[in-house]
Amino acid sequence: MAGKDRYAVFGCPIKHSKSPRIHQLFAEQTQQSLEYTAQEVPAERFRESVTGFFSRGGKGLNCTLPLKELAWAFADLTTKRAELSRAVNTLVIQDDDRILGDNTDGCGLITDLKVNHGISLKNSRILILGAGGACRGILAPILENSPHHLILANRTRQRASDLAAEFCILGDIEACDFADLKGQQFDLIINATSASLNDQLPPLADDLLAREGVCYDLAYGNKPTSFVRWGMDNNAKKSLDGLGMLVEQAAEAFFLWRGIRPQTKPVIDVLHSARRFVSGV
Repeated sequence: MAGKDRYAVFGCPIKHSKSPRIHQLFAEQTQQSLEYTAQEVPAERFRESVTGFFSRGGKGLNCTLPLKELAWAFADLTTKRAELSRAVNTLVIQDDDRILGDNTDGCGLITDLKVNHGISLKNSRILILGAGGACRGILAPILENSPHHLILANRTRQRASDLAAEFCILGDIEACDFADLKGQQFDLIINATSASLNDQLPPLADDLLAREGVCYDLAYGNKPTSFVRWGMDNNAKKSLDGLGMLVEQAAEAFFLWRGIRPQTKPVIDVLHSARRFVSGV
């Protein structure tokens, strides 16, 4: 590995990460010489770990849970989309050794929805479940696509209300708790809660999804998540997990680091073929 540019993903836990495989495939496809590793870094060791990585010649980092807000605070410079989300998943060392922080999650989601799956957000009724960090990273890009309206539903209504107030300048956004969803229907429901990680499900009525509606879980796994299964059970036109978003946000990070935009479809196909199910059918 001597002489290769070094990149990594930091997180805790991190053993499940598909990012090293994704970036290996990107590097092979674009003929780039680099190494990319996954390192388990707890929150209390984040600053020293990042400082050490870059001081030893590292070129760029991805940061996943629970480190994205810490990465935002660490960065010397941040992009507009990182400022809006107050979370950073990509760190890039600049020529002057300052660290730039960016958030590629939102554009990764939008690309997966619109380009990979042909799902239009314009004039659609969108529901996002959860009002945590995962939601923050996708709100601005969704609102920029001019949905008819966007509703945030959260167990704690106040948290959703605070988030809606912060982003309302970008579009029509409202907040509620799960009980307030009764009688409403949506063209797109996005699960931004962590429930799927424990094979659980937010309290959802069976009639929330409009005819030809789509379900999208930001989480992903080797079998359908609980939310993907809920979408299938409720006749979703498509019920998708976040694997495509993972690859698309990684491609954006790769572009920031290397100045080359890899093709994502071949990588998504490789990862899908390695799983025990086909998502979205």
